[in-house]
Amino acid sequence: MSKRISIYDSTLRDGAQAEGISFSVEDKLKIVKELDNLGVSYIEAGNPGSNPKDLDFFTRVKQINLENAKLVAFGSTRRKGIKVEQDANIQSLLSAGTEAVAIFGKSWDFHVTDIIHTSLEENLSMIRDTIRYFKEINKEVVYDAEHFFDGYKANKDYALKSLEAAAEGGADSLVLCDTNGGCLPHEIYEITKSVAEHFDVDIGIHCHNDTGVAVANSMMAVEAGAVQVQGTYIGFGERCGNANLCTLIGNFQLKQGYECIPKDNLDQLTPLARLVAEIANISLWDKEPYVGRAAFAHKGGMHIDGVNKNSKSFEHIKPEDVGNSRRFLMSEVAGRSTILKKIQHVVPDIKKDSPETALIIQRLKELEHEGYQFEGAEQTFELIIRKHLGKYKPFFELENFKIMGEQPSKESAFSAYAMVKVNVDGKHKMNAAEGDGPVNALDKALRQSLEEFYPELNNVHLMDYKVRVLDSKNATAAKIRVLITSSDGKDIWTTVGVSTDIIEASLIALVDSIEIKLLRNLEKKMEAYL
Repeated sequence: MSKRISIYDSTLRDGAQAEGISFSVEDKLKIVKELDNLGVSYIEAGNPGSNPKDLDFFTRVKQINLENAKLVAFGSTRRKGIKVEQDANIQSLLSAGTEAVAIFGKSWDFHVTDIIHTSLEENLSMIRDTIRYFKEINKEVVYDAEHFFDGYKANKDYALKSLEAAAEGGADSLVLCDTNGGCLPHEIYEITKSVAEHFDVDIGIHCHNDTGVAVANSMMAVEAGAVQVQGTYIGFGERCGNANLCTLIGNFQLKQGYECIPKDNLDQLTPLARLVAEIANISLWDKEPYVGRAAFAHKGGMHIDGVNKNSKSFEHIKPEDVGNSRRFLMSEVAGRSTILKKIQHVVPDIKKDSPETALIIQRLKELEHEGYQFEGAEQTFELIIRKHLGKYKPFFELENFKIMGEQPSKESAFSAYAMVKVNVDGKHKMNAAEGDGPVNALDKALRQSLEEFYPELNNVHLMDYKVRVLDSKNATAAKIRVLITSSDGKDIWTTVGVSTDIIEASLIALVDSIEIKLLRNLEKKMEAYL
């Protein structure tokens, strides 16, 4: 029987405190449903005493029937000098109506005396009283010992007294928080081990990533006796972020034999990571362990050859185990077999020694010499293969476009205007759009012109836009490479354009991006028909 680790997700509370992250109530409700489907044990969803949005969320989330996770409302101990019943924040926690609450309190004597300005004894009473109050009304209580590790190093006896106060109040778990994120793995292990040996209560760990070792710290805490691991789903949070639960679930479940989520749900790790990034309006880091686009990407010919023969030669797990997929990157060092696989995706009966294979390889080298880069833009290379083999019919023709730029007025955020005319099977459509710069305006106008013919483009948006000057010695006449990453909320693809004109380079990549989406939709329709 596998060992059990309780996964406690704080994406909607601690994650929401990250720079640039702002969840709507609808966003939070959607993430709650998906985390519950994944099978995490706890979802810490916000602080109902901190803002009206969280109050609204806790009202609406009561309509969701959770099957796997317990919803947790987060708040502090009572304030100094008042009774628990008189504390407005405590009453807000009650109004949330959750089965469990997380209460944070001070474990570092410096914070008690210099930050909240109360006595050490009063702080212990605040912890004990608050937890006892919630236990008397049958709530599960998770006690977050804020700044515990710094407190332990500064005043071990008092830090332990703060945990004792929580245990006396009846806390169901004691969570040791590396709130400043400054501890290293050996410290986390030693301190957690001493605490686990001292208390007959479940121990949890909450690590921040300020020294880049939040995942390692969390793993060492489990090694030392912790049974609950807190973090955010893809690692974003205050400052440098929190322990990344995607990585931790992968490590614990696939490497160490712990059960974190139901085994059959492991293949949801990657799709959910992309969904959370999408909802949070951030780009999921390509090199994120287990769930990143590059986690199972291979470029070198020897690596690719090895993986083709036996995947474990250069992969530590099977990508499909976590819902990810293998990618062979297109480049001049990729090797003939990789390019052949890309060609065979379009024309399955092409052989390694076919004349078409040699011609396409030559064309690849020519384009890369011109400045194209396909290792991150395989979809553009797919279109080149189709065009070269006569397997390509454009979904539309861009007949003409016009861009106007101007100094924006103080009242307007827009600085450019674009007008686009397209031809779809003999039907013409013209549209104009404003944008924050010429490329943004062109993108909007092009999509608006095509959405009448292809409504599926409504769901497509740009995730990333990269510009690289290839030969800076030519100054403003330099050749430009533009990489555009697009998504429809499920799939992600990247296209590339090269020109001495940044608008033209962007347009090449934009058109390819739209063509790829329409091509994928057509392929899905044909598969469904067959």
